[in-house]
Order: sequence, then C-alpha cells, then structure tokens
Amino acid sequence: MSEPLHIVCPHCHTTNRVRADQLGSAPDCGQCRQPLFTGHPVALDDEAAFDKHVTRSQVPVLVDFWAPWCGPCRMMAPAYEKAAAALEPRVRVAKVNTEAAQALGGRYNIRSIPTLVLFVGGKEVARQPGAMTNPAQIVQWVNAHLPR
Repeated sequence: MSEPLHIVCPHCHTTNRVRADQLGSAPDCGQCRQPLFTGHPVALDDEAAFDKHVTRSQVPVLVDFWAPWCGPCRMMAPAYEKAAAALEPRVRVAKVNTEAAQALGGRYNIRSIPTLVLFVGGKEVARQPGAMTNPAQIVQWVNAHLPR
C-alpha cells in the first residue's frame, strides 16, 4: 500500500488524503464529492486558495500567469488545456488571471505574460516566460523540471 498524499480539491479547496496508487482512479473529494482532478486548469485567482494549492498539495502545481487581454495568453490557452489533460493527476494545473489577482502577480514578480511557474513542495522550481503553443512542449518542459 502506498503512502497517502495531500490533494487540495479544485472545487471546495478542502485538503484530501489520497493514496498515491489511487491517483489514476479518479478520486473524489471527501467534502464536496467532486472529482479531485478534472483534466482542466483550475482558476486560482483567490490568494488563499492559491496558497493552499501550492503549499498543501503534495503533487507539483503548474501555474499559468495570464490576462484576458493578452493575445499570446489566448494563443497558448488551448495548448495549456490539452497539457492539463496529459499532466493530471501527476501535476495540478492552474491558471492565475493577473488582472483579477494583481497581488499574486506582484508577489511572484511576474513581469511578462504568459509566464508558467512550476511549484514543488510549495517552492518555485522553474519559470518559463512566453507562450508555448504546443501541448507536448508544455508537458516536456514540466517533466524536465520535476524532481526525479
């Protein structure tokens, strides 16, 4: 039996304990009964929810810092959506709208958008400014920066 991992629900933000070997079995939240992984990016524009996902989840968290008015951000969105389906449940995939969450953009010194930031264990381990429009390129970049 594998060790339980803490996984934060993308719907109610409750921390759940899930055995690592059950991540691929579409686990549900114990609180709201919604799927813990949807294959789609989670909007984390609220600072408290963002902090909980980044610091409490024991899976890496990939964040796209973007804005609705940004052309390159809109170009990257379909590729990011497809990458989310490929990366979850090994990686939580999230988006932060820097217009709605300006404090988060400032806290992480986001100077250009889109910018991808990969967090592992609550710490930033990699950053990639600029649009990536190929889902495989996003997945490859994440995999190259995950701890072995």
